[in-house]
Amino acid sequence: MIVAERKPLDEIKEMVKSYKKLLTVGCGGCTSICYTGGQREVGLLNEDLKNSLEKEGMATQPDSFTIERQCNADFYPELDEIARNYDALLSMACGAGVQFLADRYPEKPVFPALNTIFVGIDKDVGWFEENCRTCRECFIGETGGICPVTRCAKSLFNGPCGGTSREGKCEVSKDTPCAWYEIFKRLKDQGRLENILKVKPAREWKNQTRGTMIHEAYQKRYAK
Repeated sequence: MIVAERKPLDEIKEMVKSYKKLLTVGCGGCTSICYTGGQREVGLLNEDLKNSLEKEGMATQPDSFTIERQCNADFYPELDEIARNYDALLSMACGAGVQFLADRYPEKPVFPALNTIFVGIDKDVGWFEENCRTCRECFIGETGGICPVTRCAKSLFNGPCGGTSREGKCEVSKDTPCAWYEIFKRLKDQGRLENILKVKPAREWKNQTRGTMIHEAYQKRYAK
């Protein structure tokens, strides 16, 4: 899932202070799961905004509405009716949701209330860890399901550096496991240790252009 955190209140205030009628839009997807953008968090942000703005004599009045997912048009019909009554929108979704909201209502200013941090997992309640850099060339099938690009401090994808300690920790920190040590152990346990000898070619930098992916089953539908 996508993990995000709330921007500092002062930064949010600076963005929205010029708009009297403000709608804070929550997302029931990823940011709700990581406790930063769901219905509860929308209410908390609006309360903080209202109290802070009133102290400074500002007239902004934030209201709230939460949809299932801000990145999917199927969930927007009800919001379409509501959004027309507001001067600006404050999104509590990830960066993709904010852009979808802005594209949906191009005539209205749309502001992000969150900073998108990474793609991660639920480690425990309120504890999230980054596990994927969305590098577009996933090869973790050969590394025992462990991503060295994310979990190695140097993002090495052709074996460990010389900084691996005897205890299997990274030279960066004694509390950080060496990703390649973990890969070695897992491949050995699976009887696939020969995979660690495979040399991956130098990777191309592919993040310069906007990515688009059409599922194979729908390629005919969208073919030009």
